[in-house]
Amino acid sequence: MEQGKPVAISVRGVEKVYKLYDKSSDRVREALGLTRKARHKRHYALNGIDMDIRQGECVGIIGTNGSGKSTILKIITGVLSPTKGEVEVNGRISALLELGAGFNMEYNGIENVYLNGMMIGFSEKEIDERLQEILDFADIGEYVYQPVKTYSSGMFVRLAFAVAINIDPEILIVDEALSVGDVFFQAKCYRKFEEFKKKGKTIVFVSHDLSSVSKYCDRVYLLNQGVLLGEGSPKKMIDAYKQVLVGQYEEGEDQKHAAGGEAGQNPELLEYGTHQAEILEVYLTDERGMRSNAILKGTVFSIHMKVAFYEHIPSPIFAYSVKNIIGVEITGTNTMVEKAYLDSGEPGQVKEITFTQEMNLQGGEYLLSLGLTGYEGDTFQVYHRLYDALNITVVSDKNTVGYYDMNSRITVKDLERTPGAAQ
Repeated sequence: MEQGKPVAISVRGVEKVYKLYDKSSDRVREALGLTRKARHKRHYALNGIDMDIRQGECVGIIGTNGSGKSTILKIITGVLSPTKGEVEVNGRISALLELGAGFNMEYNGIENVYLNGMMIGFSEKEIDERLQEILDFADIGEYVYQPVKTYSSGMFVRLAFAVAINIDPEILIVDEALSVGDVFFQAKCYRKFEEFKKKGKTIVFVSHDLSSVSKYCDRVYLLNQGVLLGEGSPKKMIDAYKQVLVGQYEEGEDQKHAAGGEAGQNPELLEYGTHQAEILEVYLTDERGMRSNAILKGTVFSIHMKVAFYEHIPSPIFAYSVKNIIGVEITGTNTMVEKAYLDSGEPGQVKEITFTQEMNLQGGEYLLSLGLTGYEGDTFQVYHRLYDALNITVVSDKNTVGYYDMNSRITVKDLERTPGAAQ
C-alpha cells in the first residue's frame, strides 16, 4: 500500500446481515410482534470487513460466488447500507455495477444518457460536453434515436457502459463489467481502464478473470463466505484463492468431500437407462489426486466412474461429455473412441473407470455428463446415463478466445529492414 497517499475509501468493521425465513408467514408474524421466539436465521453476507484503499491505487477484490464481493461494492457506492460498521468515501464515484439499472426503457438512447448523467450528479451542460465522446464509445449508430426497449442486449450494455465510463470520476468501481459486448468492445473497455490507471484514478476491481486482476491491480483483497481472508500482492492472493477453490486453504478442508456428499453434485440430475448396470459414484480428482470440483487450467485431472453390473454386459462403453452452462457440448470421449476396449461386465462385478487428461478449457463453469452404453448384436443399448451430474469449475489466470486454449508458443524475431524503408 502507498502509505503516503490519502485514503480514498475506508471500510471499518462492516457487517451485512440478512434475516432468512423458512416461511413468508414467519416474516409477517415476527414483524407484527406476534411471536416471542425469533423466526429467522441470521446470514452474514459480510462479517467484520476492514479495508483501506488509497488514492491512485488499483485494488482487486476476489473470491468465490457468494463470498460478498458485490455486497461490499454496493455498500461502498451507497446502494446498500451496512448492518454494522462504517464506510468513508473521499471522491466522486462512478460505479459499473448493474449496467443500465437507471435506464427508462421508453426513452431513446440520448435521453437515457442525460437521465443517467443527471442521476450521477452532472449538470446538463457537463453532459453536453461529454455527449459525443459517450456516443462514439458506445458506437451503436442511429439506434441512439430509438427507444431503449428496442435494443439488443449487446447495444444496451454498450450504451450503459459508455455513460458510466466517460464521466471522468475520481473513483471507479468495476464489478465484472469489462466482460460486456464483443471482443472488440471489450478491448476498447480495457484501453479505457488503462487510461484511468495512467491518470492516477482510484480503481476498485472485482472479477473472476484472474489474468486481468494480476495485470491491473496493485493489491488484492480475498473474501470467502463474507470473511476477509487476507490482502496482499496479486500473485499472493491469487495463489491463496486457488487454495480456497481446491479446498486446501484451511487445514483438513479436503477431508470434507466424502463419498456420497461430493461437492458440485447436481441433486436434480436427469438419469435413465435399463439399469442392467449402474453408475454408482462419480467424482473428480486434481493433479495431486485430491477430490475436487475445481481444476486449475493447464493441469492434469481425472474423471472417475464407479460402475456395478447386475447382468451380463458383453461390451460396455463408458463415456463422458462436458458442456457449458448454456448447454453447448464442448468436448467428450468414450472407451470405444479411445480404443480402450474392456472385457464384458458380469453380475456382481464393480469396476472403476478413470479418464485422465489435461484441462485446457477456458476458466469458467461447466457441467459433466456420463454414460454407460453398449451393443447387443446390432442394437444400441443405454444401460445408465447421468446428465449434468457434476459441476466443474475451471480456474484460470490466462483465458484466450473461444472454448479452449491451443497453448500457443510465441516467438518474435528482429529482421533486416526492407531496402528503401524510412530510417
